[in-house]
Amino acid sequence: MAQLYFLCTGNSCRSQMAEGFARKFAPADWQVASAGIETHGLNPRAVAVMQEVGIDISQQTSKLIDADYLMASDVVVTLCGDARDRCPVTPPSVAKLHWALPDPAQATGDDEAIMAVFRQVRDEIEAHVRQLIAAWPEDTAD
Repeated sequence: MAQLYFLCTGNSCRSQMAEGFARKFAPADWQVASAGIETHGLNPRAVAVMQEVGIDISQQTSKLIDADYLMASDVVVTLCGDARDRCPVTPPSVAKLHWALPDPAQATGDDEAIMAVFRQVRDEIEAHVRQLIAAWPEDTAD
C-alpha cells in the first residue's frame, strides 16, 4: 500500500487530474488525495478533459493541505513551483517528487486553444502517474 499526495497552488486543475488518474490506475488499497496551498475550486475545464478519457473528477473538491495526511504520505508530488516552494517541511520518510507542468488555467486564446493546453497537461500528468505507479517497489506493500 502507498499513500500519495498531489499538491498544487489552488488544487483546481493539475493536482485534481493527478488524483483522478491515480485513483484509476493505482492498486485499490492505495490512498490518494490532492490539495493546495490555497483553494480555488474545481476547474470545469479540468473536469471536461478528464471526462474525455473516462475519468469523472466532478465530485472531487478543492482542499487545503492536511498536515496529518502530508506527514503520513509515502510520496508527495508537487505539480507547480509555487507548491514545491511553499510545501510544508516533511519528514525524511516522505519521498518528494516535482513535476514541472504549465498551469492550464493560465492558457490564453479561444476556447479550442485553451482546451488544447488542458489536454496536453492532462496527458503529461497521466504519463507521470502511470510511471510513478509502475515504479513503486512491490516489496514495500503492507
